[in-house]
Amino acid sequence: MASNGHNGKGAPLLTFPCTIDIKAIGRQSVRFEALVHEIVSRHIMPQDLLSCVSRASRGGTYTAVTLTIRATDKAQLDAIYEGLKALPEVLIAL
Repeated sequence: MASNGHNGKGAPLLTFPCTIDIKAIGRQSVRFEALVHEIVSRHIMPQDLLSCVSRASRGGTYTAVTLTIRATDKAQLDAIYEGLKALPEVLIAL
């Protein structure tokens, strides 16, 4: 197993490969979930998408999409987050 990323004290933050949730929040639209799914899918193998859950805010103004993936390395995660943050529809990517 490879590890990447440290907390400044020498201990790795993540050990790869690992299962991780990618969450994107944006304004409610019929395309938001598909946009998030498309960005994440560019950077993973189809079998590495473990689940996808979409949930509307109480008032229906926002949607949160959470994809659980099997990540292979930090560069892959960085590319996913860069892709999500580049979308004007994504207000927050966690």
